[in-house]
Amino acid sequence: MKLSIHLFTTFDGVSQSPGSAEEDTRGGFRHGGWFMPFFDEGCGHAIDAWYERCGALLLGRRTFDTFASHWPHVTDPEDSVAAQINRGHKYVVTSSPLGETWADTSTLLGDGFLEDVARLKAVEDDLELQVHGSIHLARTLHEAGLVDIYRFLVAPVVVGAGSRIFTPDTPPTAMRVEQSTVTASGVFATEMTPRDFGNSLSVTVEDGKNIIVDA
Repeated sequence: MKLSIHLFTTFDGVSQSPGSAEEDTRGGFRHGGWFMPFFDEGCGHAIDAWYERCGALLLGRRTFDTFASHWPHVTDPEDSVAAQINRGHKYVVTSSPLGETWADTSTLLGDGFLEDVARLKAVEDDLELQVHGSIHLARTLHEAGLVDIYRFLVAPVVVGAGSRIFTPDTPPTAMRVEQSTVTASGVFATEMTPRDFGNSLSVTVEDGKNIIVDA
């Protein structure tokens, strides 16, 4: 089972509080809701396609609580995303009780949760173990080298400080763009997979021409 990360991000890489001003104000973040002016039909199609590949959700505790306060109230039978979230299995990284919002929920505890994730990935399944939101969890999984697919909706907006998956301490990783498109509002929807990082190439001049050579 492949592990995939799904995030809304700003052009400068911030994923904190995309949906509303009150969603996540940690660190004094004051720009919540930055994604919504750009949400359009193309974004909706991209998100629908994400969840069509979902076999189970892997969530951080804060994102789980946000989902649990919203999605059980979405009962529209035509809403395939709500159906997947409400009916599908959810794994939550937490050390505290989850309550009884969803029966199909398991907890992954403590420092050993990465081993649990590796075991879930070892299950043969064409569907994916998907992380949505959960920025800190996504960062930990990226730094552990466990992520197979990155899917981002990148909004044409810059907010400066805020939580993001990639930080100055993130290990270098190259990406292969598997597919991408731009929605009517200018949101860049992309799917990428990791590949080996390389920086051995450089530019030199030969016979008056710029050429790329392997250093």
